[in-house]
Amino acid sequence: MASRVVRFVLLLGLALLISAGATFGLNLFWVAIGGGEMSVHGWIAMGLGVFGTVGLTWILMSLAFRSHREGWDDRVDNTFDPGRKDHDR
Repeated sequence: MASRVVRFVLLLGLALLISAGATFGLNLFWVAIGGGEMSVHGWIAMGLGVFGTVGLTWILMSLAFRSHREGWDDRVDNTFDPGRKDHDR
């Protein structure tokens, strides 16, 4: 169990380093093409936006995988689905 947690933390740290490097590179590109410097508030806003987007994506994808593994969609009652062949009209 501990090795899974350690591996997860290492991979998460690697992903954070890669995304921070890409963000810094995009900032350099932005300045090189004539865009303005980004203030501290801009960096904070961009960091929160990226963190929120990645977090929401991670949560939704983990729910989709868990639903697929545990068969949550198989237990749904589709008797009122108009596309079913056995639907009474």
